[in-house]
Amino acid sequence: QVQLVESGGGLVQPGGSLRLSCAASGSFFSAYVMSWYRQAPGKQRGLVATITPGGTTIYADSMKGRFTISRDNAKNTVYLQMNSLKPEDTAVYYCKGTFTIREYWGQGTQVTVSS
Repeated sequence: QVQLVESGGGLVQPGGSLRLSCAASGSFFSAYVMSWYRQAPGKQRGLVATITPGGTTIYADSMKGRFTISRDNAKNTVYLQMNSLKPEDTAVYYCKGTFTIREYWGQGTQVTVSS
């Protein structure tokens, strides 16, 4: 069983930055595909970014150039650096870990972009 705990959310002004963290418990973190998703009120949860065990990254189009996903396998942690934030980035951000057919989700962290 893997537990994922997100942190780093909060209130930020438009144009600002935040770094989200997702700490994983359990073994074999380095073998997991790790992803960030987000869900805004009244909308479906959607993919933000993914990083593979080998470090390959994939981004949703609207995040390219603004968001960066990274991982530190020694710390069992995946990060999401978010720059040039916009009000439409306001959402609950979730971390997901995938290993073979198993998926694990964190509880989410709220990001609010507002002046």
